Amino acid sequence: MSALLDALSAPAPLVLAPTGMVPTRESTPHVPLTPAEVADDVAACWELGITSVHLHARDKDGHPTWHRDVYARLVGAVRERVPEVLINVSTSGRTWSELERRADVLALDGDLAPDIASLTPSSLNFLTAASVNAPDVVRGLAGIMRDRGIVPEFEVFDLGMISMMRRLVAEGLAREPLLVNLFFGNLAGLQPTALEVGLAAERLPAGTVWSGAGLGDYQGAAHLLSIATGGGVRTGLEDALHPHGTREELATNAGLVEQAHLMLSAAGRAVMTPAELRERLEP
Repeated sequence: MSALLDALSAPAPLVLAPTGMVPTRESTPHVPLTPAEVADDVAACWELGITSVHLHARDKDGHPTWHRDVYARLVGAVRERVPEVLINVSTSGRTWSELERRADVLALDGDLAPDIASLTPSSLNFLTAASVNAPDVVRGLAGIMRDRGIVPEFEVFDLGMISMMRRLVAEGLAREPLLVNLFFGNLAGLQPTALEVGLAAERLPAGTVWSGAGLGDYQGAAHLLSIATGGGVRTGLEDALHPHGTREELATNAGLVEQAHLMLSAAGRAVMTPAELRERLEP
């Protein structure tokens, strides 16, 4: 009980996921696609208060891309505008599953080297597509992150992924304390109920820093339950195109961050700074 009380009084990580792989200009005019647009949104959200930003690169036509040179422009634009924010790059398997493509962004170095990279520890189905994460690819990505000093942010959609995450720790491919996003509302995964949020949080290794994300209409419930269970919040247009509780208007990244702040404030919790997250993740 004391551990939960400590978590409920501790600063919460607030992760901004501004773009993703799915939103288009047709679905919302507010999704940032170019490096300059993403940097503008990150800067606006930084002024409100965020801990890290989860970046997906898009090519000149607005399509998702894995190419390192595009990521270099994106990371560079964000770092120039907001040098303090922790940068998390995607290694998603939703569009391509090969290790070489997904690991390309991890080779960025110097001022462009990412602080964090996403890692989904096993495969999953979305409503109309699969994200394929073969065991050898997951291990390959984890090993590259370990060797390059990049913190993996595990994207967990079901309880089995927590088991796989623990196995990576046992194999020396990841180390504790872990950084995790729990995703709720995907048809083939965890749902934002008090039981499932609590169970997923309980299964995480001690000391894990985690945030809750809700897909689409589930974003509000996922955030409230995550905050009440000691977790943080992941928000942004990657996860939901509308503000919590309405489909009558389109959301903006800044508006979604403002809503997250209102929820955290109601629970008496501050937003974790990048420096505080670095300290929490020290072995």
